[in-house]
Amino acid sequence: MTFSRRNFLGGVGAGAAGSALTAGLMVGGSRADAAGTQANSMTTESSYDMYGEHQAGIERPGPSSKQPSASYVSFDLTATSKSDAADLMQTITDRLRNLTKGGAAPNLGPGQPPSDSDVLGPDIPADGLTGTVGFGASMFDERYGLASRKPVKLTPMRVFPNDKLEDAWTHGDLMLQLCANHQDTVHHALRDILKHTRGGMQIRWRMEGYNSPSRPTGTGRNLLGFKDGTANPTGTTASSLIWTDDPAEPAWAKGGTYQVVRLIRMFTEFWDRVSITEQEGMFGRRRDSGAPLDGNNEFDTPDYAKDPKGNVIPTDSHIRLANPRTPATANQMLVRRSYNYDLGVDTNGNLQSGHIFVCYQQDVQRQFEAIQTRLIDEPLVDYVQPFGGGYFFVAPGVQDSNDWLGRGLFT
Repeated sequence: MTFSRRNFLGGVGAGAAGSALTAGLMVGGSRADAAGTQANSMTTESSYDMYGEHQAGIERPGPSSKQPSASYVSFDLTATSKSDAADLMQTITDRLRNLTKGGAAPNLGPGQPPSDSDVLGPDIPADGLTGTVGFGASMFDERYGLASRKPVKLTPMRVFPNDKLEDAWTHGDLMLQLCANHQDTVHHALRDILKHTRGGMQIRWRMEGYNSPSRPTGTGRNLLGFKDGTANPTGTTASSLIWTDDPAEPAWAKGGTYQVVRLIRMFTEFWDRVSITEQEGMFGRRRDSGAPLDGNNEFDTPDYAKDPKGNVIPTDSHIRLANPRTPATANQMLVRRSYNYDLGVDTNGNLQSGHIFVCYQQDVQRQFEAIQTRLIDEPLVDYVQPFGGGYFFVAPGVQDSNDWLGRGLFT
């Protein structure tokens, strides 16, 4: 190649959304169940049940996959006491209960501000909306007296050697994940929640995401043009990897999970000048079909044992580092729920777009961090760079109409 990727990386301006993103795409980084892997990546179910042992929006919400549109919003809590923070969580729960159900907004009369923004019209559709709430490590500082109830594996997000994290795009007390069939539904839900929680929390950072449909079939693609999440676990395998099972965890955390969010910028202008052979070698998959380089179809399992020296699938390829497919790494698999994003251009006139990498697991250190450590200095780091995100613990689900998110933590 005749251009200097390293010089470009060193001179990229942060702009409105940071300098860049990190590796950690983990395309094909996990082993999938046989059932459900060839489902379309888009889903249009009209509504999802909010009640259950676990929050919605973590495992695949329906027979297809995740909803097409999403928003990841990190908040700093401004509630001044534990009771105020508990009231905040009850309000968020109440709003999600109404928004995910849908229906007509109440008429408060001509002398009052309208009860709803009317972004979705007078009869609010559920539109496949799910809301998922998690807590950052900073939630358990001295403000609310919750330190003794902190999930045992919850820490601030680790900085890896290829990261370029920016404070304005990192961490937060509370993470709100909103997913729906359309972006205006996500926008409407966030507006509604902000209206009802004013004074209790303030947005720290926000990233809007979209999910690409199958093109032409199979898993959707990321902005580097490769199918993303081919080997995502499903079914019972996924469940066995997500939900907390450590007896050392506080009692309130049962039914919860650890969430990693990584904001990853992709240097697409430079990626588009790389030969297809080099691109496929970096991923370990064919770009057109998503098949591993030693296979013919997207969901074929790569056979590393037959290729110990990496003559077909390079030993430093993304899929081989992310998931070596050995007995020792089997419990490191995780469940992904990632999206693309596009913020326009940065101050240097370069495209400011990339990937919202999101995953769920029982143990961040055993799963995400173990995988990410293997990915340090992989060839893809010249084209992707993390600039933000955080670690969060997603609270257990809401059991019934009298329950609320985080009740066990606050009571």
